[in-house]
Amino acid sequence: MLQQTRAQTVIPYYEAFLARFPDPISLARAPATEALAAWSGLGYYSRVRNLQAAGKRIVALGRFPDNYEAIRNLPGVGDYTAAAVASISFDLPYAVLDGNVLRVLARIANDAGDIASLATRKRFQQLACDLLDKKRPDIFNQAIMELGATVCLPRSPLCLLCPVAKLCEARQNGAQEKLPVKLRKSVTQEAVVDLVLIENGSLLLLKRRASDSRRLAGFWELPELSEIPSLKSIKPIGTVRHSIVNHRYEFRIYAAKLAGRKALPGFQWIDRDDMSRVPVSSVVKKALRAATTNLR
Repeated sequence: MLQQTRAQTVIPYYEAFLARFPDPISLARAPATEALAAWSGLGYYSRVRNLQAAGKRIVALGRFPDNYEAIRNLPGVGDYTAAAVASISFDLPYAVLDGNVLRVLARIANDAGDIASLATRKRFQQLACDLLDKKRPDIFNQAIMELGATVCLPRSPLCLLCPVAKLCEARQNGAQEKLPVKLRKSVTQEAVVDLVLIENGSLLLLKRRASDSRRLAGFWELPELSEIPSLKSIKPIGTVRHSIVNHRYEFRIYAAKLAGRKALPGFQWIDRDDMSRVPVSSVVKKALRAATTNLR
């Protein structure tokens, strides 16, 4: 959950998720829609799909893997997560390398290499391994991550409070605020989408298919205006904004009524009270809040 998401946002989801799925067996046996519903609102939904797949793998193994390679092979687990779990849970000598650690290492070594490049990351990974306390890798990894998160900040680092300030070559050269260097900048794509909110006591939602690469497969969403051929009493009720990675969306929300009785494959009337039990996109929740505010 903490991948790409702040801790303050994660905590309530984490507590609710563990209350519903306290162990790998309960997660592995749950319908995929139930796991998605519990994650609804956190975004980056491939994470929960990978988490459930990992739960199934762990159940099949009969235990949680206790070596780096096996942990790394779990669905959704990369080098950083594998190193963190291996060191903190099993005292294995693997150094973590996340954004906070990259910043600490770039400043300690006064290394102006582009941290977006594979060569620089490999160099920093080797430096992290060289610095790692092999006797207490769990404490060392947590300490260097915490140092980056609370002291060696991206802007205005708290050098006077830093316990390793004397080792920091960037500070000695007055370069601490210039590092780390990241040259590759992502391009933000913007889009405007018209969505329609149709209610008759329940809300008409569309379930996205796996083939729809633009949206969240398996999630229930408000349909676009163009997806329902016959509407009447169309009126604008508000605009919501939503960002997903490098995409920035402006969703224009319209209220409308169905003009005919033609069957709509893929659509379903869902009661608002039932929406917590099915995977509903964050955009639906934002649109409902906008509608509640603007239709008063």
